[in-house]
Amino acid sequence: MTTSEMTYRGTTAMITGASSGIGEEFAARFAERGADVVLVARREDRLRALAAELEERHGITATVLPLDLGVAGIAATLRRELDDRGIRIDTLIGNAGFGARGAILTEDPERLAAMIQLNVVALTAVTREFLPDLVASGRGALVNVASVVAYQPTPYMAVYGATKAFVLSLTEAIAYETRDTGLRVLALSPGSTATEFFEIACAEEVARGMQTPAQVVETALKALDRRSTPPSVVSGATNAVASMLSGIIPRRVVLEASGRLLA
Repeated sequence: MTTSEMTYRGTTAMITGASSGIGEEFAARFAERGADVVLVARREDRLRALAAELEERHGITATVLPLDLGVAGIAATLRRELDDRGIRIDTLIGNAGFGARGAILTEDPERLAAMIQLNVVALTAVTREFLPDLVASGRGALVNVASVVAYQPTPYMAVYGATKAFVLSLTEAIAYETRDTGLRVLALSPGSTATEFFEIACAEEVARGMQTPAQVVETALKALDRRSTPPSVVSGATNAVASMLSGIIPRRVVLEASGRLLA
């Protein structure tokens, strides 16, 4: 397919959830292409180690913001932090999020609320806060990380699946609303990926045929480099087929199959 590569050198990308996994890989790939990066996550030690490595290896500037994205008012806090440093971003990678596995009747309500706060409320607020900057720049992208579970109901991960369905729907709608601005908007849906997610979600046994973070991010970069960036992309051929079939097969059948897999 004909490509028109996105601009990286001379731009700044902010990556949430940058301390490991997909977020760390996004930071490395953007820095490799010459972009400055703003690294946001709770674990300051990991962020500082990553920032030092990226600056030394690629000669870029890496700014560390050790913040909890799950707290109320995080979008305003990020704005203040960047304003204080005189930083304007061209790209936003909304990667921070977590999942939990179990029947909703047995899940801790506070944990579910925290999941919704981070995966939905914070992502929406941060996206809205910085979207005008991204549109004004016109040289970068908005990438929000959804999941293959966004395409189907997910018993025993019901709330997590619902939050990712929200991310997918929100980001595709933003892609349409900003289609004439030059901003590239993408919802990225990985399947099982070799990250810390499965430790947190307690779902190691369902992680069959896992991709690596590098493979997932490569999928996103290829989509961003298309002449016409799609509003969403699923990482991995098997995942893409499964996501497509979930929209064709009767919902009841999809629900039954998903429930058996995750039970």
